[in-house]
Amino acid sequence: MEIINCLEVKERAKFSLPIFERKNREKSIAYSYDMFTPELGHYAIPKIRRNLTPASVFSAIGHGISLTTSYIKSNVKKLLISLAVISTFTLIIISASLISIRIKNFTGPLKMKAGDSIDVEYINSLMQKFALEGNIAVDDSGNLLDAENVTYNFTRPVEYKDYTVKSGDTIDGITRKFGLTNISTLISINDIKNVRSLYAGQKLKIPSLDGILYTVKAGDTLESLVAKNKIELNALVDVNELSSEVLQVGQTLFLPGVTMDSKKLRQALGERFILPIQAKFRWSSPYGKRIDPIANVVSFHTGTDMACPTGTPIVAALSGRVSTTGLNRIYGNYVIIDHGNGYQTLYAHMSKILATKGQWVEQGVRIGLVGSTGYSTGPHLHFTVYKNGKMVDPMTVLR
Repeated sequence: MEIINCLEVKERAKFSLPIFERKNREKSIAYSYDMFTPELGHYAIPKIRRNLTPASVFSAIGHGISLTTSYIKSNVKKLLISLAVISTFTLIIISASLISIRIKNFTGPLKMKAGDSIDVEYINSLMQKFALEGNIAVDDSGNLLDAENVTYNFTRPVEYKDYTVKSGDTIDGITRKFGLTNISTLISINDIKNVRSLYAGQKLKIPSLDGILYTVKAGDTLESLVAKNKIELNALVDVNELSSEVLQVGQTLFLPGVTMDSKKLRQALGERFILPIQAKFRWSSPYGKRIDPIANVVSFHTGTDMACPTGTPIVAALSGRVSTTGLNRIYGNYVIIDHGNGYQTLYAHMSKILATKGQWVEQGVRIGLVGSTGYSTGPHLHFTVYKNGKMVDPMTVLR
């Protein structure tokens, strides 16, 4: 009886393992196991088919979540300590990296030595000297600076003359030669993309009065063009000899007395600068009043500083001719480029000069490498811009 009872007890005793799924002939099978087989006299694990249900899956997931929650509760102190250690270690690495970058790219205060101000004045006078060469004497709207006041008769049709560009001609010189007052007239009439692309032998059309060409778009009317460009209706009609008030899309009109918008004019004058550093950099000192990095007092900063690693390429912000290169105790290795349209640029503190005096460089061409020569506590580019002999904020031409 004891043996039988024992066998009966053992036979009823079962041991269940976690349920998992396996594909077998397109059927989902689950496993359950008996712990003891009386016929064989030892433990066996026969396979029993059982359907896998959503309830069993969610039960298993819930069980896993419960175990995880229990583990976290019982080991919360250890987990928090581990998290704190990892966070601290990560913070140290990030801080060390930022400090390293800061040290590498930092330009700080320096002390002025006797005679150093002379070097600063030399560069400034040099820039002004070059700035007066190859200058197009016009204001920001394209008006000739020395032009006399001209009164046009807008009751007559516009007339055109042909002109062949001669060696030494400039856009402002040709404008003045024919009694016009704004260079945008010739730029618009002849669709000039860049005034510095003029060449001897080129044919130009010269109108009898100032104005620009306009191509009629859908929706344009005489009234809308008069209001938009602030011109007289009679002047628009008479200058273009219009016989009808109805405009045709694609029709070309001469807008008397109108000038090009500043953006298009700047593009034609070749005044659309690019950043002289095309790699990653940091603005470290702006144009204008600041704490002077040399004298450590409030002074006027003549350019903008762009901090980046030594050896970073420096490119020409605009096409032009290299006026001079040299070495200065303040600016270190420097390059000055004359852009031939009233603009000059200075690139200073180079570790190496790649351009040569007299060389023509296209926009974007490498002219040197970033360094920390002259008075500088870290590698950076000092960039100065002159327009018509006067310093201007580089940010006004770079953006």
